[in-house]
Amino acid sequence: MHRILKNIVIPVSQEIFIKDPISSALGKRILSESLVLIELRGIEAFNFKLLSIHVECTEAAIYRYFENKNKLLLYYINWYWGWLEHNLVYSISNLESPAEKIKMAITLLVEGPIYKENFYLNISSLKKVVLEESNKSFMSKEVKCKAKSKLLHQFYDFSERLKDLILLNNPDYPFPKVLVSTLIWSTILNGFSQLYGADLIEENFNEQNKVDFYYNLVFNSLKR
Repeated sequence: MHRILKNIVIPVSQEIFIKDPISSALGKRILSESLVLIELRGIEAFNFKLLSIHVECTEAAIYRYFENKNKLLLYYINWYWGWLEHNLVYSISNLESPAEKIKMAITLLVEGPIYKENFYLNISSLKKVVLEESNKSFMSKEVKCKAKSKLLHQFYDFSERLKDLILLNNPDYPFPKVLVSTLIWSTILNGFSQLYGADLIEENFNEQNKVDFYYNLVFNSLKR
């Protein structure tokens, strides 16, 4: 399975890029180098001039692939959620219990992908960038437009799959979408707080405690 996933290319919407970065050696270098820089400096301090120095190309060459750095960030966000969905599909394929499938989804949200190797992107860096920067793509005035144009389609696909698991467990639950979005954004917010705002959460809120916390949160809701 690891060998298969290493070669997977996540199908990111063509609305996000001008030229598919996976289609050329320069595009792949742009993806790998910009991911390092965004992880190190943050999206605010990152720009294409800085990237061009690291990639050793002109800014104009980078603009042939992406309109701006926000579209590049959207590319990473879509890739991450598409990768996480692949992890979820493979991880629950042999599980029969809906509850166990939901617990696996929660584990992936908390701990990140089980399969951490891909030939195109560094998955550990990708997870950190999504944790720290994804709110800048979602929480903006453009979000309605982005939703309609499918610029966040991989995130919505993952959310839809998790919603189906919720309904599989309790078909009568009235708010599966709200529960899914609450779960996803809570894992992102608390993951960020654990890195940069530790006073907001308990010290013993570690990986297993986090999984148990969200598991209880979800299933206590589903009992209502």
